[in-house]
Amino acid sequence: MPGAAHLRAGHRRTGLVLISVYAVLLLVALALGLSVAGNLANASWLANSSNMMLVVVIASVLALAWFAVLTTSYVALGPNKLNQQGQIFTGIVVGVLCVAVMSPFALTANYVVTARDAIKSIFPSAPDPEDPQVTHNPEDPWNGKDRVNFLLIGGDAAGNRTGVRTDSMNVASVDLKTGTTVLFSLPRNLQHVRFPSSSPLHKQFPNGFMAELPNGGLLNEVWQYANDNPQLMGGRNKGPRALMDAIGYTLGLHIDYYMLMNMYGFADLVDAIGGLKIKVEQDVKWGGLYGTAGTIKAGYRKLTGEQALWYGRSRVGSDDFSRMSRQRCVIGAFAQQATPTVILSRFERIAGAAKRLAQTNIPESLLQPLVELAVKVKDAKITSLQFVPPEFYSGRPDWAKIRTATKKAVNDSLRPARRAQTANVSASPSVTASTPAKPRTATPTQTPTRNSQKSGAQSLDELCGL
Repeated sequence: MPGAAHLRAGHRRTGLVLISVYAVLLLVALALGLSVAGNLANASWLANSSNMMLVVVIASVLALAWFAVLTTSYVALGPNKLNQQGQIFTGIVVGVLCVAVMSPFALTANYVVTARDAIKSIFPSAPDPEDPQVTHNPEDPWNGKDRVNFLLIGGDAAGNRTGVRTDSMNVASVDLKTGTTVLFSLPRNLQHVRFPSSSPLHKQFPNGFMAELPNGGLLNEVWQYANDNPQLMGGRNKGPRALMDAIGYTLGLHIDYYMLMNMYGFADLVDAIGGLKIKVEQDVKWGGLYGTAGTIKAGYRKLTGEQALWYGRSRVGSDDFSRMSRQRCVIGAFAQQATPTVILSRFERIAGAAKRLAQTNIPESLLQPLVELAVKVKDAKITSLQFVPPEFYSGRPDWAKIRTATKKAVNDSLRPARRAQTANVSASPSVTASTPAKPRTATPTQTPTRNSQKSGAQSLDELCGL
């Protein structure tokens, strides 16, 4: 107790002041702790860079103050009255105590500096000049929107390949009021996607992306094509914008922001949180042409980073659409199991992995409202819809049918819980009676891997065994 030593030494006024200050600081800390524990969104102010530096300064001041209290308390008790051995022993004890009481403050400052560094590395300091929607109004950071749409991309940038292949593409459409989310999963081999008239690629591909190629023009090629042709896009590194335009036009949604994560680096992130617990429906072989590297056995498993990566990526005895379902299970498991306790206990590893892997156009100024939104999403309903056969055929897509199903999934997510299904990963959704007439396209073949035939967007918890 700061001040107790001063009281013992007869310095009554100093002792009472120190005890009073200590009591006030304890009450403040208790109030802040209860506030954060009651609502994690209250801690979102920490996402602000200036506030982070304030925390570092406060932690440093408190560490020095604690050190000063201990040393002055020791001096006030008159260690010179002790014999030489007593002075040496008590001096060592006080030194150890100084290190012990300063360590939590040093750890706090280190965590905050690490977080600030990661934020500076991942989030651009200035908004995208092509995105005028970002406002500086703290009362309305989302510029009057009811929902915001994030494109979540898994990029395959292996060392033996040139450029980035966007093999995993999901759109998270989030209701800003409730956090209720619909996760739309698009096949990498969705062919001949269209571009809105505002896109530079609309003029280049008026009939769809590489429509002249019967087996080409895949969705996962759009990003790299735009990057390889800056003369068409009006600048360098326009791959994200081209992919956002294509997917937004496909779904009938405006894609607000994207987040790209390198798939191979994702394994590091899974390892950083201690692995992922997932229900494996059937054995999944991976590596090589015939799965010679290993097998992930069926059952409830805790997967390492490498296993989680290959669980979502393996094609052995499987197809792209089954991979999509497994990838969404990985996303759902990560969102559920990356709890505040896990993040804090492994914070530096997580921040380091994310800094190496992530790329986004979400400006740093939106980070604080983004954290508040993430807290809502974590406790809200999450439904999922994937565009796979037999309902949706990636070779000859029915764009009107895709948009109709997208609109229905969003509307269904807004219904009361008793009428809409809860958070889940689905397989094939179906279409309502209001769906337009069946298009004049080739009949799609059944996917080789069994998909659920439940209607509409479905829950991740149930299908993934979360």
